[in-house]
Amino acid sequence: MKIVVIGGTGLIGSKLIARLSEHGHEGVAAAPNTGVNTLTGEGLAEVLVGAEVVVDVSNSPSFADADVLDFFTRSTGNLLEAEKAAGVGHHVALSIVGTDRLPASGYLRAKVAQEQLIRDGGVPWSIVHATQFYEFTAAIAQAATVGDEVHLSTGYFQPMAADDVVAALGPITVGEPLGRIQEIGGPSKVRMSDFVASALTAQGDPRTVVADPPRPTSGPCCPATSWSRDPTRASSARRTTSGAPRRPPRCERHLTRHVAPVSPGSCAARGARARSVVR
Repeated sequence: MKIVVIGGTGLIGSKLIARLSEHGHEGVAAAPNTGVNTLTGEGLAEVLVGAEVVVDVSNSPSFADADVLDFFTRSTGNLLEAEKAAGVGHHVALSIVGTDRLPASGYLRAKVAQEQLIRDGGVPWSIVHATQFYEFTAAIAQAATVGDEVHLSTGYFQPMAADDVVAALGPITVGEPLGRIQEIGGPSKVRMSDFVASALTAQGDPRTVVADPPRPTSGPCCPATSWSRDPTRASSARRTTSGAPRRPPRCERHLTRHVAPVSPGSCAARGARARSVVR
């Protein structure tokens, strides 16, 4: 099966193409650096020839409210029109858990607009909502750093590894269109401040995490498995719930495997261990 992955040279896209190839499918990476531009439509008609499925895991290069809205609406509109012309039978999009629950976030408003275009686009579809990725821990810490401190919310999130995102996304991709949203998440809930503090400690980062009360976000939120056509058996990753984890958190022992090194900046020479401080 020919499957075109929009954003196929990025973190999730490249992993998905590798998995698809392992299972006998033809995964094709489509991105500006491969000659495909969804904003202008350049290369879309050519890359979609013979494609049965399109998976969109692309992201906006700018998170400014107007830019991100333009990116997701224009690129998705162009993509859906090209898919209909090419006879593509399944559009799969990776999105974020809770898109409709944080209207203050311009990024999430743009994702909501993208999802509505997909629902109304005339191509059979599946949308996968994922929680934050372990691999973005470094970026979260860097964005929240003030001096030697990392200021983060004490709110809970349920992060997951990119490999687990792909493990869930793959069977949905090769399966029948769901016509609905499938939510996936990591193995357990954890406070963001505690998780990042553990990550910094695991990497030998000297910064101190300061736990602040939860507040709305303005940026992106935090996305051996059966590859059968049954999406209900798609992944061992747990769906997000509001209840307590069904087993002790596994997040900490995943940190050194999945979390990229977090730059300590000028604090590296101090050698202090990161820790969580509640004010």
